[in-house]
Amino acid sequence: MNALPSPFSKKPWKSQPKCRVTRSKFLRDGAAPQGAAFTLTGTFFVRSIKYLTTMWTAVTIADQSLCTGTIPPKAMISMTATHTHRDNPYPHRHLLGIEGLHPHEILGLLDRAEQAVEVSRQLSKRKHVLAGRTQINLFFENSTRTQSSFELAGKRLGADVMNMAVSQSSVKKGETLIDTAATLNAMHPDLLVVRHHAAGAVHLLARKVGCAVVNAGDGPHEHPTQALLDALTIRRHKGKIARLTVAICGDIAHSRVARSNIILLNALGARVRAIAPSTLLPSGIAKMGVEVFNDMREGLKGADIVMMLRLQRERMNGAFVPSVREYYRYYGLDAEKLAYARDDALVMHPGPMNRGVEIDASIADGAQSLIREQVEMGVAVRMAVLEALADNLPAS
Repeated sequence: MNALPSPFSKKPWKSQPKCRVTRSKFLRDGAAPQGAAFTLTGTFFVRSIKYLTTMWTAVTIADQSLCTGTIPPKAMISMTATHTHRDNPYPHRHLLGIEGLHPHEILGLLDRAEQAVEVSRQLSKRKHVLAGRTQINLFFENSTRTQSSFELAGKRLGADVMNMAVSQSSVKKGETLIDTAATLNAMHPDLLVVRHHAAGAVHLLARKVGCAVVNAGDGPHEHPTQALLDALTIRRHKGKIARLTVAICGDIAHSRVARSNIILLNALGARVRAIAPSTLLPSGIAKMGVEVFNDMREGLKGADIVMMLRLQRERMNGAFVPSVREYYRYYGLDAEKLAYARDDALVMHPGPMNRGVEIDASIADGAQSLIREQVEMGVAVRMAVLEALADNLPAS
């Protein structure tokens, strides 16, 4: 057992640095998160009465946590300042990305989405959790699945939904993103769903408006709801995500879907592989906790999930592959390459698909494909996200 800290020591005593619990926090709130290791730190006063208080605090924590292996759950002190609401598994104002979310927050959204799946399969699909709320869908890029599923999700939750046609808006007349944000903010929306071609644009909008903002895709940066719906689809079929081997294949360099999925899957304990030619792999990809393969057959060996990505030509400046035919030969998913994965491997694709380029039509429509189910899960996940954000909206 570690020695108790001395109030005269210049260096703080540290156990596993997972959660920081200061003396003042302990005295105010009572305990640290159950099962979490902690760091006892801070300036200990020399005066005898404060010394005794400090030692009492240390002994109390040591007796109840280090000796027994647990920390008393009297009150939850969270690992970050944003997680102080015990009754709300998603205490954030926005959903701007998967990066920064804790595993329990991701799982909380997936659990909400499971309930939304059941609602979507009922004859009466309407809930009223967003009754009286206004949702604006602001898409600066073309979209079919994402925009329509956000619209459907909002309406099923009872919101007043407006789709803003950017092609017919003042943006085409030269209006800046900041001015657009100010205009929308003056309309007092409650929820703003944004897709933009520039990475970071959604984060900028979120700082300029007074409502909750959902990132529906910002350039090659992130697409959080796509990663969530992919995770939900996997969990419903495999029963878990931890310890599964997920192979992400295709244009990873330009894919926001790949980045969000890598972050989410790693957070939930999956083993992630990135398969692509070197020209379609971003620099530093190995630092994201993935195994990198240039040979698709090697990368697919033993995979539980095969996630295909399209060539995003709209983001390419130059020739990244010799030809589409050559690309399909080495990196297109067909029956011969899929045979290297596990016998019960499942195939996914965020869409839109380019048949005969990154995936063969027989695989896309085959028994192992989950592509159509991903679309259904998309509505459920977006219902869950909107409902979670609505919990944090002001009552008036």
